[in-house]
Amino acid sequence: MKVKIEKAAGTGFCFGVKRAINTLEKAALEQGKVETLGAVVHNQQVLQKLARQGITVAKTPGAVRGRTLAIGAHGVGPEVAAELAELKLNIVDTTCRFVQRAQQVAQRLAKDGFFVVVYGDVNHPEVKGILAWAGGRGIATLQAADIKNLRPLPKKIGVLAQTTQIPANFNEFLKQLVEVTLGKDSELHIVDTICHDIRRRQESAQKLAEKVDLMLVVGDRTSANTNRLAELCGRLTTTHFIETAADIKPAWLKGHKHIGITGGASTDEETINEVLARLEEMTS
Repeated sequence: MKVKIEKAAGTGFCFGVKRAINTLEKAALEQGKVETLGAVVHNQQVLQKLARQGITVAKTPGAVRGRTLAIGAHGVGPEVAAELAELKLNIVDTTCRFVQRAQQVAQRLAKDGFFVVVYGDVNHPEVKGILAWAGGRGIATLQAADIKNLRPLPKKIGVLAQTTQIPANFNEFLKQLVEVTLGKDSELHIVDTICHDIRRRQESAQKLAEKVDLMLVVGDRTSANTNRLAELCGRLTTTHFIETAADIKPAWLKGHKHIGITGGASTDEETINEVLARLEEMTS
């Protein structure tokens, strides 16, 4: 019986990554060398392709050697933005619009007197940037217990999420947060900032994972949204997280009759199709 290989709907770059890449490529054509403050997206294959076009990474503002600097799709906080303005560089801002909205929400909540809670990975650049817009009045966490341990417990708490988080996980966090604050005279203000594109991608991956007996999730291991996809698929079927077609191990495929493929928001369609072609070759 021939192995069925199926690709999830909605693979390839998300809206924000597509916009960031197009903006950078246009800037490189018009201005020559372009540097990005940190990785514009979390995908080594994409960064290598950009480097061939003269788009390279500067780890810090002080490391910039050219005249054009791009802010990545994950965005930056106001202090970093002010530091960049002082350098008098040509700034190309590729911050994802969903991330910009989350930044604006954090800033507005803080101005309205709320202690800001960002449901997300404290070490992720997007989360660091969002939290920075709260002006030091907030925390990032994945554990509701961290709010319980605040002394004193804030009377006004504003909650939002990293744009790539799993909605069901965020909902569970909110339930726990309600339990933590119930009876403490605290006011909760919740804003859903999870990206619509990411939400659709997760739903598509889940639907496919429910049908297949093996799932391959393609993307960079530093990519938050790709890790969330692997987490979701892994709850439903045997799942392997790979970066390229070269990572596929023949032993994984033994005994499987229906294989699904999905990819992170910063994984280009070319890489996905290379995985598809490799699978077809290995199972023919």
